[in-house]
Amino acid sequence: MYLSTVSRPAADPPESGPRRRRLAMVSGNVVALGTVSLITDVSAEMVAAVLPLYLVLGLQLSPVAFGVLDGVHTGATALLRVVGGYAADRFQRRKLIAGLGYTLSAVAKLGLLLAGRSVPAIGAVIAVDRLGKGVRSAPRDALITLSTPPEALGRAFGVHRAMDSVGAFLGPLAAFAVLLVVGQSYDAVFVTSFCIAALAVVVLVLFVRERSPGEVADGPNEPKVSVREALGLFRGGPARRLVLAAAMLGLATIGDGFVYLLLQRREDLGLRWFPLLAVGTSLAYLLLAAPLGVLADRIGRLPVVIGGYTALGATYLLLAGPVDGWPLIVLTLTLYGAFYAATDGVLIALAGPVLPARLRTTGIALVQTGQALAYLVSSVLFGLAWQAFGPETAIRAAAVAVAGVLVLTLLLLVSPSRLNTRKVLR
Repeated sequence: MYLSTVSRPAADPPESGPRRRRLAMVSGNVVALGTVSLITDVSAEMVAAVLPLYLVLGLQLSPVAFGVLDGVHTGATALLRVVGGYAADRFQRRKLIAGLGYTLSAVAKLGLLLAGRSVPAIGAVIAVDRLGKGVRSAPRDALITLSTPPEALGRAFGVHRAMDSVGAFLGPLAAFAVLLVVGQSYDAVFVTSFCIAALAVVVLVLFVRERSPGEVADGPNEPKVSVREALGLFRGGPARRLVLAAAMLGLATIGDGFVYLLLQRREDLGLRWFPLLAVGTSLAYLLLAAPLGVLADRIGRLPVVIGGYTALGATYLLLAGPVDGWPLIVLTLTLYGAFYAATDGVLIALAGPVLPARLRTTGIALVQTGQALAYLVSSVLFGLAWQAFGPETAIRAAAVAVAGVLVLTLLLLVSPSRLNTRKVLR
């Protein structure tokens, strides 16, 4: 079945049973995974909230150098996402592979202490941290899809991402509190972050199940997933189109650090308040993730994703527009949070139903890898544009890129016969 032929689910009948199912809570495994993500994001966002400040203002990195490190932060280890996804499918050990990823990210927090002021060492530590994220993301999301009925995937990912965003909301606040107590001591932030990350690994081990009650393990005579079978995903129209679209969408994303640095630069915010910019984004994400997930299940997932990237383009235009002061800060952070809420989990919910269960983790990893590699390119290009033409010109060019990518995404994922109908890709 091609992605372009998948329409919105038919309206539920009026019986009370389906209505109760719509209102039912998500599975316990989704809640457990959400708890792990919540705790991990507290740890990760503590570091992410101070890292741009530390690198650009503390170590005096140029926009190009920061763009390279920011790209490494997400894209340099992208290919290992596929390796982790394939290993999880082949050996049916999604929880184990996810746990390895969470552990690597926790250890990397201590590595920042050893790196000191060495930019290459910091880059290596960031790569290890992102290696951990790359390894864990696909197995975690595959566990969510395999613990949830297809018609409720938007809700499940919305709830998971809402819990995740609680951690993203609390992380910068925790970093802000640590800096208030100990002064400008980034080491204290890194140590606290490690302790919290270690707690997330413990929760994963104790409470996350490898399989949901309804999932059947591969039988002893069933062949393991092969490399040829995994590569076969590229021969299918749906997976190939989705990976290509995800990569193009990644090219339209410049990264949080640049957005917050542009805000700080325009409004001349005090350094102590810089970590709180991420709090505003996370608050909007927290409030919108679950409602937009439910909306995606009702009206279709592609329209919600397109709406999210439209919000991203509006965010970029605001940063180069005439609005300033508190209206600029509030509007920018709200739209940026809405972008994440409408795209982060919804894109994976879009991919889940068209990927076979045996290759679910590999397929999700391919989608995430396409985005991550494109993000690496976009971060470097934006850093070069900033340095060559100035931040205002660079962010306007990014807004134009968003518009172009959205048109190409629609051409890829919606068949010509359906462009004039409401039956678009779920």
